Amino acid sequence: MNFAVRISLMLKKRSVRIGLLLAAAVLLAVFLLIFYANDRVARCAQYVYADAGQLPEQECALLLGTARIVQGKYLNEYFQSRTEAAAELYRSGKVRRIIVSGDNSRKDYDETTDMKAALVELGIPEKDILMDYAGFRTLDSVLRARNLFGYSKYVIVSQQFHCERAVFLARAHGMEPVGFAAKEVSPRFRFKRYFREPLARFKAWLDIYILHTRPHFEK
Repeated sequence: MNFAVRISLMLKKRSVRIGLLLAAAVLLAVFLLIFYANDRVARCAQYVYADAGQLPEQECALLLGTARIVQGKYLNEYFQSRTEAAAELYRSGKVRRIIVSGDNSRKDYDETTDMKAALVELGIPEKDILMDYAGFRTLDSVLRARNLFGYSKYVIVSQQFHCERAVFLARAHGMEPVGFAAKEVSPRFRFKRYFREPLARFKAWLDIYILHTRPHFEK
């Protein structure tokens, strides 16, 4: 092997090593940012209540939307748990109105109307249910509670993990909500979120501090 070929091989190996080190450094940086973002969101657990009796009274609850039916045939436990929790707050006098905020981006998909119907079935008067059809993401829902309905202090109703992220987003925008944790769902409904939620929290942090994301529709 002549000298020129040997030098070329050495340079290629060196380039590969440098590339691997850079890739490892990038992955480590991303991992650390995800860890940091998750820690920031988790700190909002202090604003989330599991006991309705300890929850301070508010004018309004923000019920975060989800699909009623999953996999085409199963009642979504998240849907049932959240609507029951919101109804509990209303009946106990902790809130006097409920904003139902969900995704209605397709003609065949309407979280908002389905959740309103469930609340009515649970005895909540229609006059006290406010409809937000453009709650496409958690960020949209919490910001539109203020932009569309004028509430900066309200109770976010969802599962504990989701309340923490929603409270984080709202408080980063200067609002003062608290959360009410709906009953936890069964393990088969929780499986996907163990992978999704850390990334969703990282995305929430990016939306606030890097991307400065706004709702699809402000009002």
